[in-house]
Amino acid sequence: MERRDFVKNTALAAIGATIIGPLGALAEPRITHFDSSDLSPSALKDDFPLHFMALGDWGRNGEYDQSQVATQMGLWGASHPNNFVISVGDNFYPKGVVSEEDPLWHYSFENIYTAHSLQCDWYPVLGNHDWHTDVDAQVRYSKISRRWDMPARYYSKEISLHSDDKEIKTNDKPKSKDKVLFVMMDTDPFLHEDKADYVEKEVTWLKETLANASADVKWKIVIGHHPCYTVGPRITNYDTITMRKTLPQIFADHKVDIYLSGHEHSLQHLKPDNFCHQFISGAGSELTKVTAGIPYSKFEASEHGFMYFSVDANRLNVKAINYSGTVLYETELTK
Repeated sequence: MERRDFVKNTALAAIGATIIGPLGALAEPRITHFDSSDLSPSALKDDFPLHFMALGDWGRNGEYDQSQVATQMGLWGASHPNNFVISVGDNFYPKGVVSEEDPLWHYSFENIYTAHSLQCDWYPVLGNHDWHTDVDAQVRYSKISRRWDMPARYYSKEISLHSDDKEIKTNDKPKSKDKVLFVMMDTDPFLHEDKADYVEKEVTWLKETLANASADVKWKIVIGHHPCYTVGPRITNYDTITMRKTLPQIFADHKVDIYLSGHEHSLQHLKPDNFCHQFISGAGSELTKVTAGIPYSKFEASEHGFMYFSVDANRLNVKAINYSGTVLYETELTK
């Protein structure tokens, strides 16, 4: 470097230091803290403390529009609050899974429901197709997966209705003790005479679980794969009639509010006389037809999609959403 260039560069550096130095002295050191919620897109809030999606009859390696439904579930969950997903059975076609290491776990579940918003708890029940091989493999998978939560073939959960919002946590109001009881049934054995002992034990458990619900339970929701009523192809079929012989009286005796099922590959809301509200959300992949004009049907659609539930102590809102994100139907039950 020539001497004149060295002198010029040194002079410029000195001038810069005289300008930056005083400005830097004015700036106080800052430490910025971010919560993950500040960095992640937040879902649109509403005034319901509990939300969940319900999906059924889905496990087909992404085919029959399973992947498209999964994509829409992820988009919906990214823009709406969601606490968990309920699967109403027939989780793996055609014959369930053979073990907790079956490749179908990846082809039909892990690699399909990939959205960040769907990395929540999934509470499944078993369907008839799940019973073709090792049904307990789906129970055992709960110890492998971070989101598949199936502690037994049939089980129950009481889930709190208090909000986890920071604003509610920091005020002086006590948290609500209100809860929702979810009773997760294994319904396929009801259809087989050789499983009569199994069914008797499960029915006893069902009655006791409903009877022993805590005083804080505001809604009782029973989930099983087979419906008691339908306007799909199985209106008068053996499966439906068999379930109807056992469950309606138990539900009436214990004031069950909702029976949520699949088996019919469609979206339905039914309210027969002397029966609770029946919702069918079995449109996760392959579709079957529905029949319009049946008096106890409030809504029926043979379209791919899922249902979205929003719950508080006095209201239960249900939306049926298709794979393009259109809300096909909405209703609200009140107490």
